[in-house]
Order: sequence, then structure tokens, then C-alpha cells
Amino acid sequence: MAQGYFITGTDTEIGKTHSAVKLIRHWQAQGKSVLAMKPVASGCDILPDGSWHNDDVARLVAATGQTDLALMNPYRFLPPVSPHIAAREAGVQIDLALIADHYQGLAAEADVVLVEGAGGWLAPLSDGHRMQELAQQLQLPVILVVGMRLGCINHALLTAQAIRAAGCELAGWIANRVVPNQLAYADNLATLKQYLGEPLLELPYEG
Repeated sequence: MAQGYFITGTDTEIGKTHSAVKLIRHWQAQGKSVLAMKPVASGCDILPDGSWHNDDVARLVAATGQTDLALMNPYRFLPPVSPHIAAREAGVQIDLALIADHYQGLAAEADVVLVEGAGGWLAPLSDGHRMQELAQQLQLPVILVVGMRLGCINHALLTAQAIRAAGCELAGWIANRVVPNQLAYADNLATLKQYLGEPLLELPYEG
């Protein structure tokens, strides 16, 4: 059975997928087989051939080479809105047990499985569940991606506190530079290290 991780972030658009790909490449360089899962993806497009496309899913597939998209991404929606809104508009009830079954299928085929959430830790997944409940259902340690910009210390510490309060293990964090020239970057990083320990990765700004 694979070692699994759940990757979340301090916000949306702070580089969860970018960080996930970096982790996948890191583990692959160690000789491990790695699969990814994006249980819920909104903001999809329908291509001329009728297939669905989501940028995050496509980047994960490019990194892992997965071909069974239904297994890695069981729920996909067109509008680029919070998953609980997209699911409600589509008349779909997101089933955590189904997602867990899909995860087990992936875990039987790899050394590591990385599950990427949508939005932040408490982002609603459905009218009854949040991303937190999905991580609890999967019983996975959590990796927190911190978008390094003004306000990141408060966002990171609140998210870390919520992860631990939910009874989940905070396995590590990633410092991802989302702005080119953050004022007092080194000081912000040092403060986060004081509270969260050394980051698993420190990623440069890539535009």
C-alpha cells in the first residue's frame, strides 16, 4: 500500500498544483512510483472531441503519466467556482466514500499517492463537507502550501492550527513564492520556520 499525502493551501491560486508537481518529480528522482489524485476539479473545459480538460489535472497527468482520468478525478465541473456551488448547480452529491474507494485503487498501484484538494483547508466540498473532512476520510498526513506574500504568516498559522485541531498530521509545508519581490521575504520565511519548522521545499517565483 502506498504512502499517501493530502496537499492543501493557505488559499486558492497559491501554487498547490505547481508544488504537487515538484513533489512528484522529487519522489520520482528517488526511484519511487507516484500517482496523483484530484478528487474534485471545477473550471473545466469541454474540448472539441467531447473530452473534459482541467489545467490542474492535466499538469498532474503530465507529471505521472496516468491514463485513468476517471479514477484520479471522479468529480469535474465546468464553472470556475467553489466545488460545493458547482456540484449543487450540476445536481451532483459529492460522495466521500467513493473518493476513498478511488484513492484505494490508486494506492494499490504506487509507492506514493498525492491527493490535491481544491481551495483551502476549510473550503466547502459539498453542502455537508469541507476539504478537511475529505482528508480525515482518507486518513492522510497533510502537506501545506504557503503562498509567500503579504498576510501569509497569519494564513499559514491559522491553517496549520485548523489541520492539527482536526486531528490530522501536518507532515510538512512548502514555501511557494507567488509574487516576484515580496518585501521582507527572508523575515517572513524565518517566522514561518519558527512556528512550522523547516519547509519541505522552498520554491522560487516562476511568473
